[in-house]
Amino acid sequence: MLKNIKKLRIDKGLSQQQLADIIGVSQQSINKYENHNVEPNIETLSLLADYFETSVDFIIGRTEINRKIQEVEIYALNEEEKKVIDSFRQLDKSDREIILSLSKRLIGK
Repeated sequence: MLKNIKKLRIDKGLSQQQLADIIGVSQQSINKYENHNVEPNIETLSLLADYFETSVDFIIGRTEINRKIQEVEIYALNEEEKKVIDSFRQLDKSDREIILSLSKRLIGK
């Protein structure tokens, strides 16, 4: 069921035990989730999604979009603006914060 959990864990450089400690389950549970022996409850899925800054849908393999699902406002964007947004969405949280800080500095706010 958790198609992408092992990939997310490895990409973050975490052991099963480290991830287990972070979300408050046993290492054996993480192993079972990764090997499709046990399905976690919705609370655990939500904790995993929050920790990895992604969606439950990505964790279980319903989408290939690896980011949180958030409400967005509709804007008419040109191609350059679309590229900026697409690039921004590929960054991790700390890099997004750096970009936001830099853009605020550049526009004098």
